Amino acid sequence: MKVSLAADHRGKDVYTQLCDWLKQEGYEVVEYPTCGNRACDYPDYAFPVAKAVADGQIDRGILVCGTGIGMCIAANKVKGVRAAMVHDEIGADMSRRHNDANVLCLSADMLGQRIINRIVQTWLETEFEGGRHARRVKKISAIEQGLDPSNVTDNTKETNAGTTQPAH
Repeated sequence: MKVSLAADHRGKDVYTQLCDWLKQEGYEVVEYPTCGNRACDYPDYAFPVAKAVADGQIDRGILVCGTGIGMCIAANKVKGVRAAMVHDEIGADMSRRHNDANVLCLSADMLGQRIINRIVQTWLETEFEGGRHARRVKKISAIEQGLDPSNVTDNTKETNAGTTQPAH
């Protein structure tokens, strides 16, 4: 899996550690330069990763800033990106299984490195469930296009097992 990372000045230490750790875990890592210790604007660092994900150049993106909020807002402005700000392993799991999140946003100020590693590992290893969640992701795409999501249908009906089958 090809993973890209970026961070602003407050996220640079977490970014450096994550890049090293992901490489050790066998991921192909695309690093975007950080701004070091000088103050910088997080949208400048969120955009190239979000764009690369949206364009299919990388599989997943990880963004780190002080709270994770700014990176998440900026990344979600790129059509095709579903960025999730995550603070624990449950959020990492659910953002992938139910929302097919393709960009993970993390707080450098509020999370320790061990929990960050567990969040990232969970997020990278969790697959999208599809089914009813695929319909919901399609509705998110409709919103990106300025359409009313309530008009999106998918010609499937849900079974008791939570899987979908073609409607008759």
